[in-house]
Order: sequence, then structure tokens, then C-alpha cells
Amino acid sequence: MIWPSLLLVAALETVAVTTGQLDRSLKLPAEILPFEKVAITARVPGLVQSVEVDRGSRVKAGQLLIVLDAPEMKAQIAEAEAKARAIDAQKAEAAAKLSAAESTLERLKSASATPGAVAQNDVIQAQKTVDAAKALIQALESSAEAARASTATLRELQSYLKIAAPFDGVITARLVHPGALAGPNAGALLDLEQVARLRIVVAIPETDAASIPRGSRVMFTVPAWPGRTFSGAVARFASSLDPKTRTMPVELDASNADGALAPGMYAEVNWPVRRSRPSLFVPATAVVTTTESTFVIRVRDGKTERVPVTRGARQGDNVEIIGPLSAGDQVVKRASDEIR
Repeated sequence: MIWPSLLLVAALETVAVTTGQLDRSLKLPAEILPFEKVAITARVPGLVQSVEVDRGSRVKAGQLLIVLDAPEMKAQIAEAEAKARAIDAQKAEAAAKLSAAESTLERLKSASATPGAVAQNDVIQAQKTVDAAKALIQALESSAEAARASTATLRELQSYLKIAAPFDGVITARLVHPGALAGPNAGALLDLEQVARLRIVVAIPETDAASIPRGSRVMFTVPAWPGRTFSGAVARFASSLDPKTRTMPVELDASNADGALAPGMYAEVNWPVRRSRPSLFVPATAVVTTTESTFVIRVRDGKTERVPVTRGARQGDNVEIIGPLSAGDQVVKRASDEIR
């Protein structure tokens, strides 16, 4: 006698689980950013004397951008230099007194060789005079070094009155004009961006964040250039997911030698999805999704059993599945929640 359940199993159409390499790509939105961006500010207070560039100016590293004027700084440098010269004069005078004191000490020591010629107290006093003169010279030397250091610091600060570009790039904003007061707390003077190289920032879904290795070339397009395709190299992974979107920011490095691209543009990245090992595939009709779970129905030894799986990427009529299955397992081709 054939039991009804066995008749049902025999009537079900099954298909083998297959393996293969997933080959597909995602269309993902991306943002184009400058490779480097900086707000140019003044390190010392001063009045803007001249602005050598304007919005859109292309500059080289070290090129003069802004000249500031600070007359009080010149007075401070002159005062520091005068102080250093005064200390040097005092040191020269102290050196002369030391030489005279040492000469006196030597004569007294020579005379003291004759008993009763010189009182021993006079020799001691002469020695103390020499020691005091040496201490004074050391103190003046320390003061002179401090004065020289102060002068050097002021001269270095004076060099900051000429503001130069830290890297090659384009001035994207001019925020100041001659006569304006500039300083560390006065805000930015210029915005400088490096646009010869760009960062393409794309948010990759959690399941596909590790699907392509660093250094791989990825293609992308921009609405500003319809029909043209650009490319960038995968350079940096954030290594952390955004908890709201479950995506990982990834950066591509793209060359922009011809200036076709600009920071702020919207881009669409063609992100290839690859797996480190072959994936398991079944027909899309073999996967059942209910409010409780997602599963396929495996047929083994004339019996059906539900196997929980996770649905992956779709490839043609098949779908990638992740679960406790092996290649060659027989699953119901057209599964449903009613099959027991």
C-alpha cells in the first residue's frame, strides 16, 4: 500500500541545489568630495593688506595667497632686538670686570707666597669677587639666549603675515577683502580644495560591504556627463556600519586631471558584488517567505523537511541562499507554506 504522504512527495517536482559564482552589480548613489579641503585662516592678528587670488584660482603648494599687515609686531621685534643688544653690552662689561678680578686674584696669590706680604682675607675676598663676576656672566648669557629666542619667535610670527597655499588646488571661496581684520578667531579667509584627485564616497549595504577587495577599479557615472563613464580605485573602508541604514561608507580614489568632475556632484556607482567562495543557488520559486521565517523544502528519503535559509542576491531565475544546505540537495521547485 502506498501512503498518501508518499504519493504527495512523489508528485512534487524537485530540483538540485547548485553552486556558482555570484556575478552581479548594484547601482548605488555616491557623493563626490575633494581629496583635501581646508579653510585658510590667519595664525596671527593683522589687517588684510592684499589678496593675491580669487574664487576659481588654481594655486600651487607654497604660492602666496594673502598678505597681512601688523605694525605693532615690527615694534615688538625692534624692542626685543634692542633688549638683546643691551644684554650683550652688559655681558661685555661683566667680562671685562671678570678679567680684572682674575688678574687681581692672581697677583694676590703670588704675593701671598711671601709670609706676611698679603692678608689671607684679601685673597679670599678676591676669589669671591671672581666667583660673583662669573655668576653674573652666566646670568647675562641666559638672559641673552632668552632675548634671542624671543626675537626669533617674533620673526617667525611675522612670517605668518604672508599666508601660502598648503597644497595644490583651487580656491573655491573668497571670504575676505583688503582692510578686513584677520586673526585666529576671525574666521576663514579662503577655502581651498584639491580637485585633481577626488574621493567618491558610496554607502555599501552590509551584505555586500566585503564583496570587493581594496585596489579594485569601480565604474561610476554622473548626470553632468551623460554617456561618459569614470572609474575609481577602492581605497578606504570605514570598517563600521551606520546603525540607521546598515551600510558601510567606502571611498574610491578617482583622478580628475581634466577637471570634468567637481566636488558636490552626485554620482551613481556600479558596485560589483562578489563572494570569496561559491554561493548556493535555487530557483526563486523554491524559497518561501512567511511572517515567521524564510525556508526551502528539502526532500530526503521520501520525506519533506523545512530548512531555514537567508535569501541573498538574485541571479536570473535563481536566487542565492545561505543556510545548512549542500550542493546536490533536492528541494521542492515550487514550494509553498501548505506543503507538509
